[in-house]
Amino acid sequence: MLFRRREAESFFERLRVHLWPRRSWSRSTRYIVHRVRRLSATPHAVALGFAAGVFVSATPFIGVHMLMSAALAWIIGGSIVAAILGTFVGNPLTYPLFWVSTFEVGRLMLGGASDKLRIDLSSGIFQTDKLWPLLKPMTLGALPVGLVLATLSYVLVRPAVNAYQHRRRALRSPVELQ
Repeated sequence: MLFRRREAESFFERLRVHLWPRRSWSRSTRYIVHRVRRLSATPHAVALGFAAGVFVSATPFIGVHMLMSAALAWIIGGSIVAAILGTFVGNPLTYPLFWVSTFEVGRLMLGGASDKLRIDLSSGIFQTDKLWPLLKPMTLGALPVGLVLATLSYVLVRPAVNAYQHRRRALRSPVELQ
């Protein structure tokens, strides 16, 4: 077969390449940026996908943000690549803000108990009786907080993508001679 390797890569070699690129990180990053710029989706689909990623990044389920955003973008008809990029709004700098705001909004939605919740995770975080009092208000509070952030990101991203695509089309079209 054409373009097949003479010797198949082992599983460990493929895993190493996924974790550490063959060439360099800068070349891989430039390639991803180049691919994103060439998205052929409409500005609405790109903005909708990005908004889905931002919405999901407000949830407390950190390990599955990319999968959740891709599934949500597919369901609502947004760009899956833009949705995965939208999850990067949630990062170590913004997660504390998301966690506090979603917890407080969720606590208010559940009745707003006036006493402060005392959190003791010294015996472990993966005990359901200790984790659920945190997760319940955060999950519920993520809905309105995520909707506000998603709406804001849609309003900001759609005109930017539209302007970029129009400018790119104008540069690619032949210049009319006068």
